[in-house]
Amino acid sequence: MNPTVQAVTERIIARSKVSREAYLNKIELARSKKVTRASLPCSNLAHGFAACCASDKQDLKNILKSNIGIINSYNDILSAHKPYEFYPEQIRKKLHEIGAVGQMAGGVPAMCDGVTQGEPGMDLSLMSRDVIAMSVAISLSHNLFDGALYLGICDKIVPGLFVGALAFGHLPAIFVPAGPMPSGLPNKEKVRIRQLYSEGKASHKDLLDSESASYHTSGTCTFYGTANSNQMVMELMGLHLPGSAFVPPDTALRFALTNAAAQQITRLTEQAGNYKPIGQMVDEKVIVNGLVALLATGGSTNLTMHMVAMAKSAGIIINWDDISDLSTVVPLLCKIYPNGPMDINAFQAAGGTPLLVRELLKGELLHEDVETVVGRGLSHYTKQPVLENGTLIFREGASQSLDKTVIASIDKPFSPHGGLKVMSGNLGRAVMKTSAIAPEHQIIEAPAVIFNNQYDLEAEFQAGKLDKDCIVVVRFQGPKAIGMPELHKLITPLGVLQDRGYKVALLTDGRLSGASGKVPAAIHVTPEAYEGGLLSKVQTGDRIRVNGQTGEMILLVSDDEIAKRQPYVCDLTASHVGFGRELFTATRENLTSAEEGAVSF
Repeated sequence: MNPTVQAVTERIIARSKVSREAYLNKIELARSKKVTRASLPCSNLAHGFAACCASDKQDLKNILKSNIGIINSYNDILSAHKPYEFYPEQIRKKLHEIGAVGQMAGGVPAMCDGVTQGEPGMDLSLMSRDVIAMSVAISLSHNLFDGALYLGICDKIVPGLFVGALAFGHLPAIFVPAGPMPSGLPNKEKVRIRQLYSEGKASHKDLLDSESASYHTSGTCTFYGTANSNQMVMELMGLHLPGSAFVPPDTALRFALTNAAAQQITRLTEQAGNYKPIGQMVDEKVIVNGLVALLATGGSTNLTMHMVAMAKSAGIIINWDDISDLSTVVPLLCKIYPNGPMDINAFQAAGGTPLLVRELLKGELLHEDVETVVGRGLSHYTKQPVLENGTLIFREGASQSLDKTVIASIDKPFSPHGGLKVMSGNLGRAVMKTSAIAPEHQIIEAPAVIFNNQYDLEAEFQAGKLDKDCIVVVRFQGPKAIGMPELHKLITPLGVLQDRGYKVALLTDGRLSGASGKVPAAIHVTPEAYEGGLLSKVQTGDRIRVNGQTGEMILLVSDDEIAKRQPYVCDLTASHVGFGRELFTATRENLTSAEEGAVSF
């Protein structure tokens, strides 16, 4: 095992000793030594199966067969989640065929950040993760189930499902992906049209046609943002069936994999004699494997918060120092847009997750000795699913990259270190996604231009007031300020400025997402401005140094001058009311810092 990975794992285990033991005791107390629903009074049980068909009702009465709860995040708005519309029906049918019962336990909300980007609804996005976790708890609170299947893909949905699943960690669980949409308009061309539009060189029709050609049918968006990062991480944590993350929807193989997930969950229940609850399975080594997967692929910065929250739900305490230390030894093995020109479908064609696991195991960067939903040992995940005469089998995947511009070998990585950098200095701590940033753009020292909301930047850009070297500071965007929205729309004008030859960077206590691209961006700054962080004392014209190579993030103002300044107080009333935001006041006020996972419980 790589000594740094081993050392990080051991310190996480030591740090988490008390909380992990308390968590395991909690789920053991929740475990029933007999079929769970047998403990329910007759009236309660009758309510629970009143709408079932006669045969399922009889099975549930006799306490003979497993009852699997289905948690679904389907809606028609998220292209990635549209395929889930008919999954419950398929899963119930398959479970019935193999002598088990399936019940749709509940649905969880799932919002599309692509739709709400730059809109008031985006202020609810991060908080929706906690709502999803609580929705899972409500769905499973009926105490009827012996295992659960979780249907979700996108940004806050998978982390929320995960946290909810770990709250019911005494139940076996499998996460069921749905796969990416076919490749549409190349991402690089999409960005080009966006920049032309921001400069007034493309029409509204040109932009809408471009976006519609990029996001064009059911399936996950094909760039390597948070949704696909979620899928990558979950697979390398052993919570999917092997090789299933990026199989397209509406294919025979995807159909077979969903059936296989339904069958596999029944093998993990108490009744099957192979009881494997998710709370025991997800240990410190599994969490470290997820972090290694994130770093090796240059994944979404959102996961630097989500993984903290996810680990906490299992009684495991991780922090950004762990991520930073892992990043020094985990090489970048993948170039998937925005880290490169190709998309997630090209990654799948180049060998996909089986090849990635093989290379990382070869480099001794993953813990192989972990429990997965298909058995002990991560080597199960070097296999890929195929249909052979209509039958699903798992055979060894590619032994080397089928496209070395997309997946590199462990011996010749794209970069010797991971794609994320933890930033620190007198401004606090932050993260930067460096994998998509050219080396010449990773270091910048320039005067600050201050914005207290994201909406004023566009007007300044259009007026030509940002045509200069500058570090754009967008503050009061943190968790407790307004719920920490993504600021992805800012990247287009900043990208234009960079193309014009100016040295620019973004510094913010907000989020930017896994789609952050070529502009250096120190994000998730903590402590946030709203909490009195130094960001609240920065003034327009102050020089700031951001170094994505060393991790420096420094306000170049004397300590005496800083001490004289009073923190700027921003009136955020308008961001707390309307579009349902007033309903989230208690949640927002209880959010922890970004480094602590931005959780409300």
